[in-house]
Amino acid sequence: MSRIGRSPITIPAGVDVQISENNNVVVKGPKGTLEGTLFPQVDITVNDSVINISRKANDPASRSLHGLSRTLLNNMVVGVSEGFKKELDINGVGYRAIKEGNKLVLNIGYSHQVFVEETDSITIDVPAQNKIVINGIDKQAVGQFAADIRKKRPPEPYKGKGIKYANEVIRRKEGKTGVG
Repeated sequence: MSRIGRSPITIPAGVDVQISENNNVVVKGPKGTLEGTLFPQVDITVNDSVINISRKANDPASRSLHGLSRTLLNNMVVGVSEGFKKELDINGVGYRAIKEGNKLVLNIGYSHQVFVEETDSITIDVPAQNKIVINGIDKQAVGQFAADIRKKRPPEPYKGKGIKYANEVIRRKEGKTGVG
């Protein structure tokens, strides 16, 4: 049995979970609504404020999708109740971020400014010139949006300049010493 897959999901107050045929799931909460279709190899049951997921067969494909289905459904419940966020740090002389309306303006060492627009499900906050906070209810969308911003100027290993995740550690390299 999958340890992750068999652990129940508790539904917090204010969150409504509806499961229809073909494992179509609609999760509504205070932050928004998420919809998704889970795999047909699993059964989803909702009792009171607890969701249980069980697999229909014991073949390797069903076993591998058991824990994944539980995690995807748990991320939907957490997303509509609490939301997800990713923090990015900008390092470098003259590198900074500014929010103008619903656009993020990045000065990251190019000859031009880089513009990134918010989407309807993603919001961007800039608490400081060198910090970006990305918020949303869909964990995958928040992570992908943060990765797209990081890709604009990934951190380099010699001076550490660039955009990195707040909890990311950049392995630094030693430069030329010039001693022969």
